Order: sequence, then C-alpha cells, then structure tokens
Amino acid sequence: MTNTLISNPLLWSDVPDVDPIRIGNVYYMISTSMHSMPGCPIMRSEDLKHWEIVSYVFDTLEDNDGHNLHGGNHIYGQGSWAASLKYHNGIAYVCFSCNDTKAFYIYQTADIEHGPWTRTVIEGLRHDPALLFDEDRVFVFYGNGDIYLTELLPDLSGVKPDGIQQLLFETEREGIGLRCEGCHAYKLNGYYYLLFIEWPREGNRRRRQICYRSRELLGPYERRVVLDDDLGYHNKGVAQGGIFDTPSGDWYAMLFQDHDAVGRIPILVPMTWEADWPVFGYDGKVPAQFTVPLPEKPGQPLVISDEFEYEEDRLALQWQWNHNPDHSSWSVTERSGHLRLRTADPTPSVLQARNTLTLRTEGPACEATVLLDTSGLQSGERGGLIALQSHFGTIGVRVDEDGRRWLSMCVNDGTGGDRELAATPLEGELVHLRIVFNFADSIDEATFHYSLDGSSWTVLGETLHMKYTLDHFMGYRIGLFAYASSQSGGHADFDYFRYRRLED
Repeated sequence: MTNTLISNPLLWSDVPDVDPIRIGNVYYMISTSMHSMPGCPIMRSEDLKHWEIVSYVFDTLEDNDGHNLHGGNHIYGQGSWAASLKYHNGIAYVCFSCNDTKAFYIYQTADIEHGPWTRTVIEGLRHDPALLFDEDRVFVFYGNGDIYLTELLPDLSGVKPDGIQQLLFETEREGIGLRCEGCHAYKLNGYYYLLFIEWPREGNRRRRQICYRSRELLGPYERRVVLDDDLGYHNKGVAQGGIFDTPSGDWYAMLFQDHDAVGRIPILVPMTWEADWPVFGYDGKVPAQFTVPLPEKPGQPLVISDEFEYEEDRLALQWQWNHNPDHSSWSVTERSGHLRLRTADPTPSVLQARNTLTLRTEGPACEATVLLDTSGLQSGERGGLIALQSHFGTIGVRVDEDGRRWLSMCVNDGTGGDRELAATPLEGELVHLRIVFNFADSIDEATFHYSLDGSSWTVLGETLHMKYTLDHFMGYRIGLFAYASSQSGGHADFDYFRYRRLED
C-alpha cells in the first residue's frame, strides 16, 4: 500500500463546521451551507486528501419569502448551521438547527450518496447539535456555554416525552470570550466524549479545541484543552470538527480554520490516544504535511469549469444557488451550450436577485471567466459576474432606458444596493468577463476585467478589498447573475464558465 501525502490546509475553500464519519473504507463529511441551495453537501473521500461532493441532504429547506429572496427578505447568515452527521445500523442521519425558522431538523436515509432523505422538524433551536446513539437510545447535545442534553425517540421522529431533557453542565466562564460551542459527541473506550471550541480572552486569545469526558452520560465531566495551534496563520486557531478512525485503527480529526475572506477551511489533524484522552497533532502542533497509509484516489474537484453542455436542466453538483432558485427562470437546455438566466422579480440589488448561481472560491488565488451574450437583456436589466459576500463586487452589463449597453463595475453602497464605480459603453452584444481573487497571506483582493476578443483584457473599476462579514457568514463565492431593476422579462446567456486556480 502506498501512502498519500496530506498538505494543510486540506481544502483551501469555504467548507465550514465539518463533521466526518467512516462507512467501511469510505469517508464522508458534511458542512454548513446556510443560504446556499441545495444544502448540506455530502462529501466523499477514500484517501482523506481528495474530497468530492456526491449529494446534498435537501434541494430546498423551506418555501417562504426569506428563503425565496422575495419582498426584500433573505436568510443570509441563517439557514442550516453546523450539521451533525452520524451512521447507525445502516442508516445515515443528519441534524441541524435553522436560525430563521427557529426549528431543529433531522434527516435520514439508507443511501448516503443517493438518498432520498426523509425529514422531521422539531420546534425550537438546538445550537450546534451533536447526535449520539447509545445502544438503543439516542441523544442530542447542544448549546453555547450552557450545554444541554435531550433524549429523542428511537426513530428520531421527535423528543422522547419521558426521556432526559436537562442542562448537562456549564462550561468555563473565567477568562473566556466565546464559551464552548460546536459540540461533537462520541462514546468510546468506556467514556462519553464531548468536543467543543472556545475562545479565551487571555493567553493566545484564539479558538482552541476542548474535550470533556465522563464515564457516565450525566457526568460529572472532566475538561482538557486538547489543541491550541494556528498553523502559523495570524493567531487563528484550528478547531471545531469531528474525529474518526480508519479500518487499521489510525485516528484523525477533521477541523477547520478561519481564513479571512476565502472562508472557513478544513484542516486534517492526526490524532492518538493517551490515558483515554484524545491527543491532537504532533507535540501540540498541527502538521503542515504528513502522510496517511491510504492509496491516493483523486475525485472530482470542488470547483469546476462548465461549458453548459447538458441534456437536461440539472447542473453539476458543484453548483449551488444563492437562496432558493426559481426553476421557471433558468435553463441549460433552452439554448444548447448556454446557461440562460431569466430576470425574475424586479429588485434594486444584486443581493436580492433570484437565481444567482454560485461556486466556492479557492486559495491562494483563483480566477473565473465567462462569455456573456447580452442580446436578451432588456432596458433596466443587468447580467454578469459577482464576488459574492456582503461586501460584494460585480462586473457585468447594464442596459439603460434607451437600450444602450454599458460595461459596469459595482460594489455594495453600504445598504446592500449597487454603487457603480466605473462604466464604459459596450459596442456589440458579446463580452468576456473575469474576476481574479487573491487570498494569499490574507491579501484578500479581487480585480475585475473584461475583454471583447477573449485575449486582450482591461481592468474595470477598483480593486475590491474583500471582507468576511458575519451578516453573510460565508466565504466569497463566484456568482453568475441576471436581474431587473424595474420590469423583468429579459435574459442573460452564459456561453461558458471557465475556472482556474492560481498556485503560489
């Protein structure tokens, strides 16, 4: 058997709140998806290095004004948070809370890669939940600082009426800014293990990994700091995530690290056991490189190019919509080899545009290029590319009231609206658009370019100094958009989407 070299960060892209499991010889993990649809991506790996999206838990979560970007409503920074993934007796389970609906969701399936998933909705938030199957009983741990335990019915269809529902314990307060959250629960070695993160006010003042353990479900629990390291990156701690073993008995943790504008990125950490405590990393440090005793098996990349050659209106799994899509207003079959985005409900801002189609960005740098056919855009409509976060930047084409086309670069005006920084007339209907992202060493800049021939490029507008903000709580995404500011009815056709990761 050959070894596979692991280099951290494992994925230099926004895959936050990871929770990994193993089923046989295959590894799966889930992550937070918030306002991106479909949601709760299931990622698969056989070598712990290459992770590909194989499915999603749901296509849409709810059908309401916020999820549909209707009437000025939205769920930016809300939606599904910190999902827990477990596999028990041949069934895969996912649970999470949704901040905007104030509800707790449980999904289950016998086929983790293909579904279908059935769901249960239970009233009330359970912050950063962790499922635990304990023989013929099932529990959910959750909370921020004050950690609670609730027993569920054996089929997970609701809370067990006569089961345990109580405050389990209170975590440290002295010298702590953000108290324990992000729970992951396990029963191993005769102990109950609860893994958390906390953010101290003293010492290194960065997120760190905490473990509580007890031989009894209800405690008392012992506490230990099990990892406090930043991989040399701006004092941003590697923490929060789950642990798993290999068939040969090796142990690993899949955690993540805040990496500024690109988002929260996964880190793989080797793990051992000492006196029944988990020990993360080597000598308290996360290794930048190490090997795992598994043969390398590449999969599909996390971000792709796409020529939009489809036989049905079903996109590659890497794509996600910003909020719920309007399926009547997009197609990849209406015009062969093109993504057509029809303008739907009029909106004053790209942040409220339906059917913005998105992909993650990747570090250290990357670029996204499209060929846009603007012939279908009508007066008052726009189409183009966006560096999507609250502090966004766009490059595209707007059509003014007399039908004239303008190349336009815009940013957030401070209220979520579009502020145009530069514009130049577009002669003709075809234009190549490009955004270049630079995340190296937290430079976090994006530049906006256009070309009329696909080879000679011109910068338009200003450099965007990208910022990760908590109102969106997501790393920058590449988005393809089309929307109307007044009357809708037109469309934008994207001939291709071409992506390139730029290495150091």
